[in-house]
Amino acid sequence: MNSKSPAVLIDAAEKTYPNGTRALLPVNLTVQPGEFITLLGPSGCGKSTLLNMVAGLLAPSAGRISVWGESPNAQTQAKQHISFVFQEATLMPWARVAANVRLPLDLQGINSADADQRVRDALKLVGLEKFGESYPRELSGGMQMRASIARSLVTDPALLLMDEPFGALDEITRNRLDDELLSLWRSKGLTVIFVTHSIYEAVYLSSRVVVMAARPGRVIEEVAITPSVTRNDAFRVSTEFAAYAKQLQDSLLRASASVDEALA
Repeated sequence: MNSKSPAVLIDAAEKTYPNGTRALLPVNLTVQPGEFITLLGPSGCGKSTLLNMVAGLLAPSAGRISVWGESPNAQTQAKQHISFVFQEATLMPWARVAANVRLPLDLQGINSADADQRVRDALKLVGLEKFGESYPRELSGGMQMRASIARSLVTDPALLLMDEPFGALDEITRNRLDDELLSLWRSKGLTVIFVTHSIYEAVYLSSRVVVMAARPGRVIEEVAITPSVTRNDAFRVSTEFAAYAKQLQDSLLRASASVDEALA
C-alpha cells in the first residue's frame, strides 16, 4: 500500500454489460485516506456497480480504477487492505459466529493462535465478544450484521466497502449501528465507501456524499459534510443536520429531473 497515493482513484471508469445495458457513464472520483464517502442515489444509478468495480469484483468497460496506486485485482490477490460488507450478513448458518469471523484468516492461512486472537479482537470491536460460540440464527438482524462487520475487520483492512449494510434493519438498530460504525471509522483510521438510499444516513456518516442519477448511472454532484458539532443524537435533530439533508434532497431532485429529461 502506497500511503502517498489516494486511497481510491476512479478515472473515467464506466460499465456497459454484454447485453448492451450501460450501467455507468464515465465516473471520476478521488477518495483520500481517512475519508468516509457515501454513494447516494435511487435504485439503478450504479452505486453497487461502482462499489463492485472498486472491490475488483467487476471490471470497468473503460477507464481505470486504482486502490493505493494498484489495480483492485492486485489488492485482492495480495489479500490485504480491502474488505467488503454486503447488504445481507451472508454468514454461514452451520458455523458459529467465531468461525464465520475467522473465515478470511483461514483462507489466508493465518496460524491458529494469531487467528484466534484476531477473531477475539474483532468480536470485541463490534460488541459480540460473548457471542462467539453462538450460531447466526441465535442472533438478531443487527447482531448478525455486527458479525459481518467483524469478519470484514478481522483482516485489518485500510479500505472498507459497504453496500447498504443497514438497509433492512429497523430505525433504532440502524441508528445504533451508524454510531458504532462512526466510532470504528475514527478509532481504526479506516477509509470507507458506503452505499445508501437514505439521505439522513448519508448526512450522519459522511465526510463527503456523492449523489448519483440513474438510467444510465452517473455522478450529479458531490456534497461535503462538515458539521460544526459532534455527530450524535443531538446532531440528528439539529438545524445544521436539517440543512444538509435539504441540500442532498435538492440534489436528488435535480438528479431525478435529469433522468426525466433523458427519457423525454
